Amino acid sequence: MGNSILDVGYSGLLTSQNQLLTTSHNISNANTPGFNRQKLILTTNTSQSTGAGFVGRGVSAATVHRIFNQFLVSQSLQIQSQSQALDSNYNEIKQLDNMLAESTSGLSPTLQKFFTAIQDVATNSSVIPSRQSMLSNAEALVSRFHSMDQRITQIKDGVNTQITSAVAEINSLAGQISQINQQIIWAEGAAGGHPANDMLDQRDDLINQLNKIINTDTVRQTDGTVNVYVGSGQALVVGAQTLSLQAMKSPDAPEKLTIGLMNGSSVIQLPEKQISGGTLGGLLAFRNESLDNAHNALGRIAINLAQTFNAQHQLGMDLNGDMGEAFFNLPSPKVISASTNNIASNITSQITDYSALTTSNYQFSYDGTNYTLTRLSDNTSTTPSNVFPITLDGITVSFASMQANERFQIQPTVNGAKDIAVNITDTTKIAAAAPNRTSAALTNTGTGTISAGSVNPLPLDTNLQQPLTITFTAPGTFDVAGIGTGLPVTGQAYSSGADISFNGFTFQISGSPSAGDVFTITPNNSGVSDNRNILQLGALQSTNTIQNGTATYQSAYGQLVSEIGNKTRELEVTSKAQANLLIQTQNSIQSISGVNLDEEAANLLRFQQVYQASSKVIELSKTLFDSILRFG
Repeated sequence: MGNSILDVGYSGLLTSQNQLLTTSHNISNANTPGFNRQKLILTTNTSQSTGAGFVGRGVSAATVHRIFNQFLVSQSLQIQSQSQALDSNYNEIKQLDNMLAESTSGLSPTLQKFFTAIQDVATNSSVIPSRQSMLSNAEALVSRFHSMDQRITQIKDGVNTQITSAVAEINSLAGQISQINQQIIWAEGAAGGHPANDMLDQRDDLINQLNKIINTDTVRQTDGTVNVYVGSGQALVVGAQTLSLQAMKSPDAPEKLTIGLMNGSSVIQLPEKQISGGTLGGLLAFRNESLDNAHNALGRIAINLAQTFNAQHQLGMDLNGDMGEAFFNLPSPKVISASTNNIASNITSQITDYSALTTSNYQFSYDGTNYTLTRLSDNTSTTPSNVFPITLDGITVSFASMQANERFQIQPTVNGAKDIAVNITDTTKIAAAAPNRTSAALTNTGTGTISAGSVNPLPLDTNLQQPLTITFTAPGTFDVAGIGTGLPVTGQAYSSGADISFNGFTFQISGSPSAGDVFTITPNNSGVSDNRNILQLGALQSTNTIQNGTATYQSAYGQLVSEIGNKTRELEVTSKAQANLLIQTQNSIQSISGVNLDEEAANLLRFQQVYQASSKVIELSKTLFDSILRFG
């Protein structure tokens, strides 16, 4: 009887001691990140059968249970991964938004000053200081393009640096997870299958840290380990084995770092669209959805400005009497051969329609039979063909020497803001005047008038400045005399206000000319005060030359500013909402798994009383045993 009471008391003493230890452990780790409250699970010992029925034999500890809600934790990991991605994206795009929307350092003020200087030349076309001011403002505009391009390049470099850092941290965390997987196998094996709660907490905390960087999927195995997958199911941790990620140069754009999975001695590139969530997912989303588009949009404005301004400037005449030359250096498309291509493979591409340019990059590929040009922003492609030229959105490929399955990336506008430059340094080279002048003979008797005329678009006709004489042989017909293609001509039908074009020069005669009336077109010699071409250059400010003739330079820039601003605001709102959702989920987890110090203090008192009572039972057992011995 004494031994039975001793066993019961000892079991109570031991279990209450373990309860006190577990509670103390909970209190000690109340502020430990990732710690989950633990609870000792008790079970009643098998009762002893007697003639008077079953008599209890005390209590025993079954295991130490970790208070853990897998559903809430999985939900928290997903929410946290999305929250980190939004925060990362927002922190990066803020830099871009601040640069573009800055009222003093943005592009709009400098662009406006440039065209104001053009208007000043139009007012004072022969005044050298006005011309110098135009050149100075052109240089300032180019400098602004350069500084914005440099800032965007710095942001791109910063993204590359952060990608490298994130990949290194991912590999470190993956290594730690694999190590603790092995430790859990050993620990639980040595403990007869009892869960290694503190190690499980450590592993969950590591997975939590990993999800802050990249979204992961985890699969728990029967041996207690956890496999970790990234992307579309690429294994990162399998049991105690680890595969490493690597920040690698993109085969199609070496200036970008992308993500590769190391497989032995080779590296397999992971599609960036499959890498979502976490800081890394946010960085890639920012670069692919905002940064690259902004860089291309800025370059498109620079290229379109240079091309349209050059085209009009070359139609005018400078102070020296020479036809205008290119005012700006016109940037060229950037063509990148994939790193897997044969070194001898090459293509010839050019921009054939500047107004049709988009902000997308393009891929030119060859399947061994046909060539395809694809717009990467939405994967719109030309019909596969082996006949050149091949054109999409104003980008034309006129020649290719490629092997099967090779590809080139064409970036039409990315270098626009970087490579634009002022091509003129001499103020006399500004082509403010028109090359020809028109006049009506003073002896004309009819009411006919002739317009100032305009030069046809490039290329210039070699006979542009050859004199022409238009003589009306009757009120409804006229002859044209002069040197040029198709000249002279006779018996031309007259229609008031209709275009008449010879030698690359177009003009209109209106009214009712009489027979014998004469109109002439002559070179604009000594036209130092002529401002007809500079007025045309100034008019480009309000001309829709971008996006297939739907936007001006400034409205295109305004659209860029608006897009980035709206995206920044959207990310700000959604990141805050996601952060609040994360806090709510974490609070729900803490309400279940967190340590409540008041509750644990109450448990200490309760378990202490059980411990003391069990000690009394043991003491009673000793007393009874001693009494039995005295009877003997």
